[in-house]
Amino acid sequence: MKLSDFDFELPEDLIATRPARPRSSARLMVVEPETTTDAAVTDLVSWLRPGDRLVLNNTKVIPARLNGVRLRDTTDGSGRAKCEFTLIEAQPNGAWKALVRPLRKLRDGDLVEFDGGLTAQVSERTSQDVVLTFNSDGKALEDALNVVGQMPLPPYIAAKRTPDRQDHDDYQTIWARHAGAVAAPTASLHFDAPLLEALRARGVAFTEVTLHVGAGTFLPVKVEDVTTHRMHAEWGEVTAEAAESIARTKADGGRVIPVGTTALRLLETAGRSGAIAPFRGETEIFIYPGFTFRVADGLMTNFHLPQSTLLMLVSALMGRDRMLAAYAHAVAERYRFFSYGDASLLLP
Repeated sequence: MKLSDFDFELPEDLIATRPARPRSSARLMVVEPETTTDAAVTDLVSWLRPGDRLVLNNTKVIPARLNGVRLRDTTDGSGRAKCEFTLIEAQPNGAWKALVRPLRKLRDGDLVEFDGGLTAQVSERTSQDVVLTFNSDGKALEDALNVVGQMPLPPYIAAKRTPDRQDHDDYQTIWARHAGAVAAPTASLHFDAPLLEALRARGVAFTEVTLHVGAGTFLPVKVEDVTTHRMHAEWGEVTAEAAESIARTKADGGRVIPVGTTALRLLETAGRSGAIAPFRGETEIFIYPGFTFRVADGLMTNFHLPQSTLLMLVSALMGRDRMLAAYAHAVAERYRFFSYGDASLLLP
């Protein structure tokens, strides 16, 4: 299975840089084994059935991009240097691993000053990143980041425009509650309160799980034999209550449909024994064609990058040829791609 098997041509102007407004007005491409239907996200009420269950990732994106000034005691005044940080992974002791530009300007013990009185010390430096220990933690740090930080927009959006305050709302789901992600579960960005209310009235149930999406979700696959690719680790939790509700839906004949690849990866991690079970910890699950799905009966997701692990995941669910044909249709019909783009509903 080659990396080139998951390539397709995408016009640059189909990459969305802002979301649809209102959220649920985005387009929805429904992909079934033999048919492709053009619809809208609001049409989920027609495509989902009473007794179906949507599984939502309730992770909360932190404003993880920070501009700071390195402070170092020097006699010539050269101790001040501007640096840009992107927090990528929380550490067990409350510190954060971060990418830095330029990394060469930092060394162990350096103090970094941000706006609003927020400071951090470089407690560790490697050839790729640093570990920052902040002068606050928990809710206080979260509040400080909300003031001084920018949303960590994906590279393909950040290359086109600078993040702004609007992204603090746009790049966050309406049910976000557990801070820790540095990328949004973007399929969930299409949901607003009226759509949730309409789905509940239809008899669709909801279950929340948590997977803190990491920056590794944007890492390219660098091996030609995709089966040798190693996935990044992300922390997630499926509570006993969540597992029970999902098992009950399946037993009653309803469909379990994750909203987003993050929720799907977590469910399949928790279902590796053959049935859904509580789970808490890190997952490195890599889903590509040949994978046996044990929990998910479908998937709502956005449109993914060529040669990405996420395109491999949807190909595992629907078949590679089927998905490449669906993506060709999406390009021809000018669907908007990637994090702020349109959505697809995959029903194998």
